[in-house]
Amino acid sequence: MDDPDGNAVELHGDEEIIEVIDLNETEPTADDLAEEFEDVDVGEAGAPEDSDGWETEDEEMEADQDDSELTFSKHTGSVFCVSLDPATNSLAVTGGEDDKAFVWRVSDGEVLFECTGHKDSVTCALFSHDSKLVATGDMSGLIKVWKVETKEEVWSFEVGDLEWIEWHQCAPVLLAGTADGSVWMWKVPGGDCKTFQGPGCQATSGKILPDGKRAVVGYEDGVVRLWDLKQGNAVHVIKGHDGHQGALTCIACNKDGSLVLTGSVDSHAKLINTATGKVVGVFSMEDSKAKGSEEDEAESNSVESVGFCNVLPLVAVAYLDGTLAIYDLSTQSLRHRCQHKAGIVHLQWEEGSSLVSTCSLDGAVRLWDARSGNMVSEYRGHTAEILDFTLNKEASLAVTASGDHTAKVFCLQRPDR
Repeated sequence: MDDPDGNAVELHGDEEIIEVIDLNETEPTADDLAEEFEDVDVGEAGAPEDSDGWETEDEEMEADQDDSELTFSKHTGSVFCVSLDPATNSLAVTGGEDDKAFVWRVSDGEVLFECTGHKDSVTCALFSHDSKLVATGDMSGLIKVWKVETKEEVWSFEVGDLEWIEWHQCAPVLLAGTADGSVWMWKVPGGDCKTFQGPGCQATSGKILPDGKRAVVGYEDGVVRLWDLKQGNAVHVIKGHDGHQGALTCIACNKDGSLVLTGSVDSHAKLINTATGKVVGVFSMEDSKAKGSEEDEAESNSVESVGFCNVLPLVAVAYLDGTLAIYDLSTQSLRHRCQHKAGIVHLQWEEGSSLVSTCSLDGAVRLWDARSGNMVSEYRGHTAEILDFTLNKEASLAVTASGDHTAKVFCLQRPDR
């Protein structure tokens, strides 16, 4: 329904919670999206296939030092994913190999509630834009949504084998990509549903653009599709020579959504103009091969993470061989090569500076100054690889998820910003 000013008003049952989403006429609200949903025939989700893709080796690393402020040790298997609530950054959600997810306080590690009922490793866990909901997804394709305030499950759905989930930036709308190439979109908890049919191979990564109306999805066959979420059609399809020559691994977009950066196992990152669908840049480290593994060089130096700097025209590309490459966006030239001793899993730029953080398979978090290419600081404490991490808004905290069955909170302190 609408209020007298024409703003979309969300009424949530008898909880008497009214949320006004202030959007201009060209941007979709949750209700707009819901009205556009077409009926889909939701059949039984296929039987989940056994997959060991997320298993981690039990090699123990020596923990010479522990720089963390807090260790969260409720998981009994590898911790695969972590995210912070966007509203306050005071809550974390972690998912693990033990088929469990926990919502807990960053300040003291106290568990608010456990997300129960999963039947496979929880590989996706994310808070909604307003931190009121948290979604957890397991490898078998069971997705659950929990209301943080009441600690209760409010919605669930089962798809095929799950690859990723992503919340809309300004509405209770959830996207998910699956192994059969489908991308699902739901209004939560109402359940209105829409699907975007893929090519029959994995939808390996996805990102909703800042306008809230489009999503970029990468596939196992190297194709990138730009979907119109309202109309349900692919506006641009980047394939062949323009596409990647291997499965996509990661996608990032710049602040206004005009550019996206895609990474692939083919060791290339591609810069795509979202208005035209044209590839306007290619970033590659052809001379940076993973040492000691010549069996499959392209795969061995897979691009694992990409990101745009918000304050300077720079992009970062992280490779499996441990190279963090800082490129100049305008000239597309390599500016710095920051070497790690082990493969990089994930990178994240600070919101308002030229510092970029990385986590890697050697169990450390590192901060790098993209202007100089120098490492600013390093944080250790895990006894196995870090599989995911995230920074709070102020970039004063990093929360990590590791194969050593723990999550840790690190205080990031440095002399200057």
